[in-house]
Amino acid sequence: MSNNQGSLVRVLVATGVSVAAALAGYAAYFDYQRRNNPEFRKQLKRKLKHHAELEKQAKEEAKQEKLKRVNEILIAELTKDPLPQDPSQREAAFSSNVELGEKLASVPGNELESALKFYKALSVYPNPSDLLGIYQRSLSEEIYENIVLMIALMPPSNVSSFLTGAGVGAGSNAAPSATVEIDE
Repeated sequence: MSNNQGSLVRVLVATGVSVAAALAGYAAYFDYQRRNNPEFRKQLKRKLKHHAELEKQAKEEAKQEKLKRVNEILIAELTKDPLPQDPSQREAAFSSNVELGEKLASVPGNELESALKFYKALSVYPNPSDLLGIYQRSLSEEIYENIVLMIALMPPSNVSSFLTGAGVGAGSNAAPSATVEIDE
């Protein structure tokens, strides 16, 4: 039995040495071609450029998919539970949405739902710039980015006037823009 083990070890060592020699030979060949063959270098550059384009396209598609998903969720939530117009109800809506947003933010995987609640609270808050500053300092980056994305998709009237610097609240019911940039 020791004879079988000895021959097995020899076969494994021989195989390992063969594989290592083949890899070293391929590395030497690749390096030689890279240094001395201009057509090979051009082909490598084309492959790298093509790969970079595919990666850029995949990122852009992911951004557009995220934008579409956030827009659908935002519209569905605002349709199901519209923002109150009565000032007394707005204060209660603010409190409940902030509380729900904080609870959802503490549970991993609920970032979008949490951002939606914080967005609704921001929509009824009288001074959105202060609240956005608080959100930026206290919330995770992902939740804050989702809130900003929701504002870009469907700015509430109090945020529209803040963003434009004038009382332009007519854009709150406008169709969402398809050219929103998302920093990832």
